[in-house]
Amino acid sequence: MPAIPDTDARGASTVVIERLGSKGDGQVRIDGEWVSVPRTLPGEEVRIAVNGDKAKLLEVVTPSPDRQIPVCPHYASCGSCSLQHLADGPYRIFKQSRVINALKSRGLEPHVEETWVTPPGTRRRISLAARRTKTGVQLGFHSRRSHDIVDINTCPVASPEITRKISALKELAGPLAPLKGEMALKITTMPNGLDLHITDTATFAAPHDVMMAGAKALAAGFLRVAIGDDVPLQQGTPEIQVGRAFLRPKPGGFLQASPEAEAFMASLVRQHLKYALEVADLFSGCGTFALRLAEESRVHAAEGDAEAIEALEASARAASGLKPVTAEVRDLFRNPVPSATLSRFQGIVLNPPRAGAAKQVAEIAYSGVRRIAYVSCDPGTLARDLRVLVDAGYRIMLVQPVDQFLWSSHVETVALLERGTGA
Repeated sequence: MPAIPDTDARGASTVVIERLGSKGDGQVRIDGEWVSVPRTLPGEEVRIAVNGDKAKLLEVVTPSPDRQIPVCPHYASCGSCSLQHLADGPYRIFKQSRVINALKSRGLEPHVEETWVTPPGTRRRISLAARRTKTGVQLGFHSRRSHDIVDINTCPVASPEITRKISALKELAGPLAPLKGEMALKITTMPNGLDLHITDTATFAAPHDVMMAGAKALAAGFLRVAIGDDVPLQQGTPEIQVGRAFLRPKPGGFLQASPEAEAFMASLVRQHLKYALEVADLFSGCGTFALRLAEESRVHAAEGDAEAIEALEASARAASGLKPVTAEVRDLFRNPVPSATLSRFQGIVLNPPRAGAAKQVAEIAYSGVRRIAYVSCDPGTLARDLRVLVDAGYRIMLVQPVDQFLWSSHVETVALLERGTGA
């Protein structure tokens, strides 16, 4: 609808929000162009100040019945959780619709399951930014579409073990945080303690300051602390159990954000591939799928990160009761595993980054492998890649949205495919 001039505020307009965009912003059409209005919902009458294709929310005049009170005191300024104001039911539908719409855009219309949502307070890894200012150290997340840091003292998404350490993190960041730019702190909750990896410290930070920060972190209860490329200081080895194996990731190494979401996605993948004698795990990371699959199948893992492959191999060697696990360091974007090699496997799992796996999927399409489990973090590239597989004769058996980045617009998806079932 066109904007309605509002004489109460200079440059302000009153509009009715028409839809939610893919990033979770309310959207309204003004003069034929879509304008995004953060923290608004469809059907709401709001006052806004427009700047190009974006607008600042001045007031919610008539709230939607789907609106709820955000649980986080930092919600108004923090850019991490954009949808805390949306009630649970419509929130789940929004995530599901992101997957449905992406698939439809590629001419695919399979049934899409209801969204599985991770509970609050279960996020096991977060990345905080830190910067030194004249008044002290800022530590927190970025504000929306900005490099400004929102100083936080709590986070309802993160595990309680992490939130209890925020004040300690701010204290040890003091001598290391830069005046320009920012320092990154990656914190991961392991069953046996917290793992901390600090990068991009100030150039003026002396070696003594670095050692003291590491010692303070250990004294504050962190299990391991790594600062830059220095050898980690630790009073124990962080590890997680993955099926029968125990995995010891490198400092700052990638893990799924939520252990509950990881277990749920792994259960879907294992069920789909349980009769495969040999499985290829492509974009395997440190092996959270491969190590579970090896309880029933011989597994070959491929991943571009050498340290992740090293961790996977060490875990497989130390575990008992697993089928053989082999692994290789391979850039699957530039050097995908060819279809002739893949043809000896009965199942494939792939979990690529947001860019998807276009070249690798092209090889899979001609491999003849019976079953595929595709774990995606981007609905758009998932839909693109599934279109290729469907055109090659695969049938989509299940599409399951998984929300492990709570109250964000982000959604994971597990898609299970099979060949030779009337596709």
